[in-house]
Amino acid sequence: MSVVYFLLLLLPLVSAQTYHWGACPVPKVQPGFNLQNYLGRWYEIEKLPASFERGKCIEANYAVRQDGTIQVRNTQFYKEKTRVAEGTAVIPDPREPAQLGVSFSYFTPYSPYWILSTDYTSVAVVYSCTDILRIFHIDYAWILGRSRFIPYGTVEYAKELLMNEGIDLFRMKPTDQTGCKDN
Repeated sequence: MSVVYFLLLLLPLVSAQTYHWGACPVPKVQPGFNLQNYLGRWYEIEKLPASFERGKCIEANYAVRQDGTIQVRNTQFYKEKTRVAEGTAVIPDPREPAQLGVSFSYFTPYSPYWILSTDYTSVAVVYSCTDILRIFHIDYAWILGRSRFIPYGTVEYAKELLMNEGIDLFRMKPTDQTGCKDN
């Protein structure tokens, strides 16, 4: 009975997320992933809902720090202000360099950040999933582009890749990239 109460307490926290019953899917990641080619600026094209991404003009910038960790700098325009979140990414297992872990606080564990596919120059498909007691999971998915707008066919290819890996895209939505200012 206490597990039921615990789950009921968690539901408001995940209301802006995408959650499903059961364990996380385990999709295939980009073979031969090259971090150096992935670094730089990526614009969010579409995503599954995330409580930490409610604005427009969302982008992420990746750079290697001197200590070998990866700086993750996410920006968005929300409530008339540019908001910045800086985090750290690591590659926990060098044999799987496309399976990164990302954290935006010293107090939280690294969350999965898996690059399922990228050509490094125009599009990347990213997935993250966290199991909650293997009873249900919360997942995130992003379609990223090197420019604010990418061809419709490229977006459809990315969605098909996610669906073929068993990821439910019912709640996937485009990110507003109109009227954005580039630095």
